[in-house]
Amino acid sequence: MTFQEIEFIFNRALRFSFTKKKFLFMFPILVICGLMLVFCRALAVNAGEWVVLSLTFLPVFLSSGLLLAAGVVLARVYHHEVKMVPLSFKKILRQSWELLIGVSYLTFPLLLAYLLLWMMMGIFYLLKEIPALGDVLGVVLAFGPFLLVLGSLILSFFNLFLLFFATPHIALNSRLKLKLAEEVYFRFKENLFSNLALFLLGLIPLLLGVGILSLAAFLTGINFLVKAETLTIALQWFFIMIPFCAMLTPGILFFFNFAVESYALMQKKYHTKVA
Repeated sequence: MTFQEIEFIFNRALRFSFTKKKFLFMFPILVICGLMLVFCRALAVNAGEWVVLSLTFLPVFLSSGLLLAAGVVLARVYHHEVKMVPLSFKKILRQSWELLIGVSYLTFPLLLAYLLLWMMMGIFYLLKEIPALGDVLGVVLAFGPFLLVLGSLILSFFNLFLLFFATPHIALNSRLKLKLAEEVYFRFKENLFSNLALFLLGLIPLLLGVGILSLAAFLTGINFLVKAETLTIALQWFFIMIPFCAMLTPGILFFFNFAVESYALMQKKYHTKVA
């Protein structure tokens, strides 16, 4: 894998990240994910610390199945675009419908794992409320919540890992194999550094976009938004979320485009090595 190869696939993935059809397909999906986030933020207003913590991560796991299914469609569309093959979104969706239903269930284990961590976190909150002993236990057992929050962050990161590495496997092999996890693990183990480098490179535009947009939303919340009832707060964040999703869409499209490019590049290197 040379710098010229990475430069070529990066530029090609970026070039196909601004197509109108894919934007119109992905934008409504991001709006749905944004609605989940806004709803959870609204529920978190004036809620207890345990509930606020759970609602911070919950939208990530609720959205991951939808994003994975959308990524499979986008990967197939991108495969057609690169090969200059005429494509129809309706035809691709019709051919992929049964596969997409199965794909959406792949993220359920991550959601269940997070819910388990959240319930375990509740135990520590209960222990902290014990009269007389609560403060002492809160100090001694502080490592427990730390590990549980760390576990939630790792699960969130693994969601991105799944979207990047599993999406092209599912999309280009035309069926959901039982050995999907084994194939993804084998590909990752075969060349750890190259796969990590490609993964991080694919994240750069997305993280940059999320960072800038989140900073703008945070500053807007501090300096402009009205501190009022829960419904008012939710509506304010809803109207901010719409342009947020629109400007984030190209970054999501690049992420999935580059995932397909990385998969094709690593497959090419593997076959060359075997030959």
